[in-house]
Amino acid sequence: MTPYEFIQRYDREEYNSDPRLVEGEFFPSAKLGVESGDTVGVVLLNLGGPDGEESVEPFLYNLFMDPAIIDFSEVVYFQARGRVRQAFSKIISYFRSQSVAEDYKEISDDGGSPINPLTRDQADNLEQTLNEQYAAETGATFKTYMAMRYWEPFSEDAAAQMQEDGVDKVVLLPLYPQYSKTTTGASLVYWHELEKAGEIPAWPTTSVFEYATYPKYIEALSDRIDEGLERFPDDVRDDVHLLFSAHGTPLSEMKDRDDPYCCLVHSTVKHLMEHRGFDHDFSTAFQSKVGPSEWLTPATDDTVEELAEEGEDVLVIPVAFVTDHIETSYELAIEIPEDLEEEGAPIPEHYEVMPGLNSHPKFIETLADMTAAQLQLPNVQTPTPASERPCCQVQDRDIRCHQCQHVAEATDWSAPEEEQARELETA
Repeated sequence: MTPYEFIQRYDREEYNSDPRLVEGEFFPSAKLGVESGDTVGVVLLNLGGPDGEESVEPFLYNLFMDPAIIDFSEVVYFQARGRVRQAFSKIISYFRSQSVAEDYKEISDDGGSPINPLTRDQADNLEQTLNEQYAAETGATFKTYMAMRYWEPFSEDAAAQMQEDGVDKVVLLPLYPQYSKTTTGASLVYWHELEKAGEIPAWPTTSVFEYATYPKYIEALSDRIDEGLERFPDDVRDDVHLLFSAHGTPLSEMKDRDDPYCCLVHSTVKHLMEHRGFDHDFSTAFQSKVGPSEWLTPATDDTVEELAEEGEDVLVIPVAFVTDHIETSYELAIEIPEDLEEEGAPIPEHYEVMPGLNSHPKFIETLADMTAAQLQLPNVQTPTPASERPCCQVQDRDIRCHQCQHVAEATDWSAPEEEQARELETA
């Protein structure tokens, strides 16, 4: 399905006003029954990245064509919307491709994104872990696939390989710990439309909503923070400020559509710092703003400058990213310090960016647990799925998100399923 064809279908179905886009309900998130002999396909959903200089422009075109990212529905009449977006995407991807290609060259010898090979490593490790833990006892086989939203391998590529491999059941597993319409939602609605168009098979499917506070994910982040702190001199290490940076989204996604992303990011930070015993001062900011609309604040670059003015040393933690790629290895590690220096603004004396989770063992275990939580496997107990939306109104000012007056309450993953349900009902 071409980006233009998808636009036409997306607008016709009015997905930007469809509650399923912010609630992750295009596919069930309850347990899916698996029988001995089944092949379970686990589809890792991510945004992808260009694999070389020549693919930067088409990658950007695909990105800007996604209506879940940039919504024209309120400013362009329906009949013209697809044509206007197509023209806009072609123009902006053409003019931005050269500078973006130069950015990729700063972090990669071949001018491509590291996200694809790192995701492939994650997929390989996950497949091995799932088969080691469950194949012998259940008689099921697990195979993993990559479905990138904006560059190869696309969802169509993953589905074609799954069909060739004889997959029987499917788990859609986002590599976005915190759900957003613009990330997980964008991948789910695309997979959904491919099914509706008959371009991929309609397998029995379940999907993971989020795992923003899952203990093993929190532990993996904490380990990576410790690795990042090791880069600082001994005499300043204990006083380093932890700056959590997440990809931003337009403020309207949260205010108008009640997207849970911002709440989930703050919830991850809260539970991570509780896990660490609040051992460092910390703050949370958002990066990668595009366009003139109002986005989540504060901005990461502004926060770095403010911390430098206060004499703080800074470890930046890309909290919503699970691999090293351009927004961590370039934007955070290179661009922000360079831009501050060019502006004559202060820069922290000691400034580091945390290594990505990549294939950290605890993160691979998180992915394995999230997959198993969506399945009813023969002969084994699996975790309880977090199948209810976790973002809810509360009165606790210590953990409330200051921008949306919501907060994501953590699910007690160790509690019995009926107890979790009671907690969610009374939240």
